Amino acid sequence: MSLRSNERQWGSISKSFHWIIALAILCNGIFGLLMDLASSPMQKINWLALHKSIGLTVLALVLLRMPWRWRDGRPAEEPAPRWQMLAARVVHGVLYVVTLAIPLTGWWFNSVSGKPLQWFKLFNLPALAAKNDPLRDFAHGVHEYLFWFLLLVLVAHVGAALKHHVFDNDNVLRRMLPFVRLRQPPPEGVCR
Repeated sequence: MSLRSNERQWGSISKSFHWIIALAILCNGIFGLLMDLASSPMQKINWLALHKSIGLTVLALVLLRMPWRWRDGRPAEEPAPRWQMLAARVVHGVLYVVTLAIPLTGWWFNSVSGKPLQWFKLFNLPALAAKNDPLRDFAHGVHEYLFWFLLLVLVAHVGAALKHHVFDNDNVLRRMLPFVRLRQPPPEGVCR
C-alpha cells in the first residue's frame, strides 16, 4: 500500500489520519458525555483532563491532516449523480470545519472557565480568552451542540459510504478501508 493517494485509492497516511481522528472524536465524545458518572470529584477531574488532552490531540491531527490532504490529492470520483457529488463535497467540508471547531470551542470553554489547560500533564497551553463566568455556559453549549451536530453529519457520511458499498457495489468505502482490496471494474460493455 502506497503512502500517498493515487487515482484508485487513498494512501495509507490519509487513511490513518481519517480513522485515527474519527475514532478519537467518537471515543472522546462518548467519554465527555459519561464524565458525570465518575465515582469521585478527583476521578472526574482526571477524566476531564484526559478528555481535554485527547481533544487537543484531535486538533493537532486535524491541523496536520489538512495540508496533507491539500498536497496529497485524491482518488478519482466514482460515477454518481451530480447532486450526490455536490452533497459529498459539502459533507466533507462541514466535517473539516466541525472537527476543527469542536476542540477549539472546548479550549475556549476551558479558557472562559478560568481553568488551566495541559496536554497529558506534559505542558500548559495558553488561554484563548480571559475568564468570563457569564460566557462559560454559552461556550459549553456551543461545544456540546457542535458534537451533536457532528453526529448528525456523520450519520449522513457513514450512510452514504454504506449506500455506495452495499447498493452501488463500488469502491467508495473500500478505498478508505485499511487492508481491503478494491473491487475490479466490470469488463468493457458490462453494466453493473
